[in-house]
Amino acid sequence: MTTNSLRPKGMRRQPRQARSQERVNQILDVAEQLFISKGYNATSTNAIAAQAQVPIGSLYQFFPDKAAILYGLAARYNQQLHSLLTELNSPDGEKLSLSKYVEQTIDAVDRFFTDYPGYHAIFMPLQSSMPELEAIDAAADAQLINDLVIFFSRYDPELAPEIYEAIAFVLVKTIGTLLWTSLSQEKVFRQQLVQETKRIVLSYLQSYFPY
Repeated sequence: MTTNSLRPKGMRRQPRQARSQERVNQILDVAEQLFISKGYNATSTNAIAAQAQVPIGSLYQFFPDKAAILYGLAARYNQQLHSLLTELNSPDGEKLSLSKYVEQTIDAVDRFFTDYPGYHAIFMPLQSSMPELEAIDAAADAQLINDLVIFFSRYDPELAPEIYEAIAFVLVKTIGTLLWTSLSQEKVFRQQLVQETKRIVLSYLQSYFPY
């Protein structure tokens, strides 16, 4: 998922100095923990500011309300995930066999969910009540789809552009949906779902890239 270079939705202003960025990160770190432990609805901006040891006025300089903090946290999660996948969707990724690429990509997404359990714990209960979160996720998916279009067009330049886009769309939605769903399952079954996701994705890609 540092925050995205673009200002997250609802953020009042983007920090320009290292000290300001530190303060924003501290606010987001504390908000993340409070949202996990107490829940989003039970957490106030005053509680976030107090635990972050930031004056409430300084918090409001960057975030006009609690929802803006949530959107900032969502943007940071998405940027962290994007950074992980960018390493695989680079020219070096083309040197991997298709099976290794699929394995490492899905393992990276699964590792992200393991390393950042707040992503699911915070946003799962809020998905239906805050459509703005869907817009943030849609923008993140669009960025990942664009990266995959570039990657696969280098991997095999023979296909039509709309085919690359369709492949990328299917990959992002399939991996994201299955691994997100797996988070609410028992550990052993979740691990099996990760393996099944790899099988599905590899079989799908081999239908286009059989070599």
